[in-house]
Amino acid sequence: MTAVPLGIPRRRLEFTIDGEPVRVAEGSTILDACRAAGKDVPALCRGGPGPLTPGGGACRLCVVEVEGATALVPACSRRAEPGMDVRTGTERVRHSRRIVLELLASSADLSTTPRAAEWIMEYDARPDRFGPGAARLDEPPKVDNDLYVRDYGKCVLCRRCVDACGDEGQNTFAIAVSGRGFGTRIAVEHDAPLTDSACVFCGNCIDVCPTGALSFRSEFDRRAAGTWDEASQTRTDTVCAHCGVGCDLTLHVQDNEVVKVTVPHEQAVTQSSLCSKGRFGYQHVQNRD
Repeated sequence: MTAVPLGIPRRRLEFTIDGEPVRVAEGSTILDACRAAGKDVPALCRGGPGPLTPGGGACRLCVVEVEGATALVPACSRRAEPGMDVRTGTERVRHSRRIVLELLASSADLSTTPRAAEWIMEYDARPDRFGPGAARLDEPPKVDNDLYVRDYGKCVLCRRCVDACGDEGQNTFAIAVSGRGFGTRIAVEHDAPLTDSACVFCGNCIDVCPTGALSFRSEFDRRAAGTWDEASQTRTDTVCAHCGVGCDLTLHVQDNEVVKVTVPHEQAVTQSSLCSKGRFGYQHVQNRD
């Protein structure tokens, strides 16, 4: 048996969150520590599925107060330091989150964002106070292939998909941030259809999208028809049979049909990535002909 090197142990550091002492591994973020301590800190750019991308502080929803810091800091990207005094629920923090939620919900469609409605209620956010004339990116979803759909009306520019397509994951670099100001958006080169781009349709960008701006075509069609029922779906972990790598899959089944495939994020084989066959090549399982 080949010995597996254990590597250099990570040191533990101590600091306080809301007056309670916590110990975390060196290199952990404040958000990691908050979640380990059971603190419910809202996050979008680090709140969606998939551990592929580190937090980039893009949505600013996870801000916390750190003693000695003049500004609120994003918990997803700020590293924990020994002796820190972190506050997660002060009035200053709650006010900031309320404003961020109002701005996000007034400019983007958060209807398919997990827990968004819950957070809006918790922080008493009122996106409608900006009125019906609030600037929104209202455009029809881009349906240019049979595998997945891009709905930029739901995009909050967290950039997780860009990282997953780039050097944090697939290394395809098919998508990037384009434009300036309110015209900033995620796009492929020359804003071409996906079928004419460098996209390899691995679907890893869908897996990390926290708002549903990227979704499986099967899910999009069922939502449009009013038949998407996530509560009734079962999830079954299995192994991909397309090749010998043995990637782990999670099959989402509704009405005895596979409606989408995701990846168990804690598995070391896939490292949260799949190829196009593993992600989308499940139709043969339910071919009734």
